[in-house]
Amino acid sequence: MGDVPEFRPQGHELLYVAIADHVAARIDAGELQPGARLTPERELAVEYGVAYLTVRRAMVELRERGRILTVHGKGTFVAPDQPTTDDA
Repeated sequence: MGDVPEFRPQGHELLYVAIADHVAARIDAGELQPGARLTPERELAVEYGVAYLTVRRAMVELRERGRILTVHGKGTFVAPDQPTTDDA
């Protein structure tokens, strides 16, 4: 488990993708454990200094990647670890 670098989006990168990548890095580093509840989207928007809809789109990206799950009325959580498959 390593330290996650501070959030610093690059100029050529879409902001919502940069946020999704940063949250994914926090998951990979063990800072956010499987099953952990994520900070609400509006609070994440303040934390990242972006519009709410930008964070919302980042959460859609993370859901599509299988990194998070949203349970209606409960919140958004880090997805359980997925077993890796070996093609070799």
